[in-house]
Amino acid sequence: MSADTPLNDSAAKPILIIGAGQAGATAAATLRQLGHTGGIVMLGSEAHAPYERPPLSKSVLSGEQADHEIGVHPTAFYDENTIDLHLGRTIASLDVAASVAHDSAGETIAYSHCLIATGGTARELPELPAGTPGVHYIRSLDDARGLRAALAALPAGETVLVIGGGFLGLETASTALTLGRRVVLVEAGSRLLERAVPPALSEWLSARARHAGVDLRLGRRIAKLTHTPDGTSLMLDDGAEVSASLTVVAIGLVPDTALADAAGIAVHPVNRGVRIDAQCRTNIANVFAAGDCASQFQPLFKQEMRMESWQSANEQARLAAAAMLGVDTAPQAVPWFWTDQFGCNFQMLGAYDPALDYILRGNADPDAAAPKFLLLGLDNGHLRHGIAVNAGGDLRQLRVLIEKDLPCAPAALQDTTLNLRQLVRDAVAASPAAPLP
Repeated sequence: MSADTPLNDSAAKPILIIGAGQAGATAAATLRQLGHTGGIVMLGSEAHAPYERPPLSKSVLSGEQADHEIGVHPTAFYDENTIDLHLGRTIASLDVAASVAHDSAGETIAYSHCLIATGGTARELPELPAGTPGVHYIRSLDDARGLRAALAALPAGETVLVIGGGFLGLETASTALTLGRRVVLVEAGSRLLERAVPPALSEWLSARARHAGVDLRLGRRIAKLTHTPDGTSLMLDDGAEVSASLTVVAIGLVPDTALADAAGIAVHPVNRGVRIDAQCRTNIANVFAAGDCASQFQPLFKQEMRMESWQSANEQARLAAAAMLGVDTAPQAVPWFWTDQFGCNFQMLGAYDPALDYILRGNADPDAAAPKFLLLGLDNGHLRHGIAVNAGGDLRQLRVLIEKDLPCAPAALQDTTLNLRQLVRDAVAASPAAPLP
């Protein structure tokens, strides 16, 4: 689509999707799947058609996957489904009382419903703003391309400094190692993924990362930061010094909610996400939100929060599209997340809670070539959280235990001689209200 193409060619008001990422593209597809035949207008600030972000720090960064292979939909999808996609354009302001938007090209768009799916931007270190030579953030495809080129230009064995030990930082560290670069990772928290996983997995992952070759500095804050044309130098709070010509900062995401806030759409005072209900409605009747920019109460976590995940973006987009059309749909699925790092595939189902009792099923040797195990968090025999390392198929079999809140004996779940599928069938059979899987 040309940036000069008029947005409204008909008198009928379209559904407006602000943001051309995972949530926006999924919402557009769901609207068509549910039978909507009216106009759909989608605007995105990037030059690229909607693409998947999870591969950016992994297969795209390593070069194993081509950039054109990560599209949410095939290139022809938008024309074939009459979705009016406009790239490199944004909405400058929303008049929610009149249901009118004003875009960056000076056009006015009258809409019937609006979905805010604006995502977010990488949180920056003030001392190392985006664009600083030798410093990289990963949020967009262009970011990944830039870092990929920088890694390729870095001589083998040279150091990459990664600031931040969350999922993105760990994935980037893992990829850099596979490309033959040395990695120093600095994390202010006392353990990896502190808010997402139990201490046992944090400790296991630290051992795995160190075994892979990461120089891991946990619980260390930056006392002094110096940047020169030669690179970045840190003095940590224990007096240690770290220097690198290439630095990756991965310290979180800032939701892009300025547009919503200015329009009078409710934004959470702490997490700064656009506040939505179970059907992804905002406080404005015909305005919805989904994806990284949205804040929603999550029953398993027992709090309102932003869920920065591929699955959450898809689920919220599906719910929002159904609610716009007044169509009944299945409730939001149990939270699920995955990551690939240090030769392992991690899958997580449910919600981490430090009060849960965690049990181990399988081989958790961090030095093993292919460890395979489940770490299961239970509350009085009820599964609430499951983590699979190279055991995603096993975890999927247990999904119904969380969905149906079915009890299962911890000792049986730990016993690798017992068949998981049969354990689940027995648990379901003991609860007449639950259908057999």
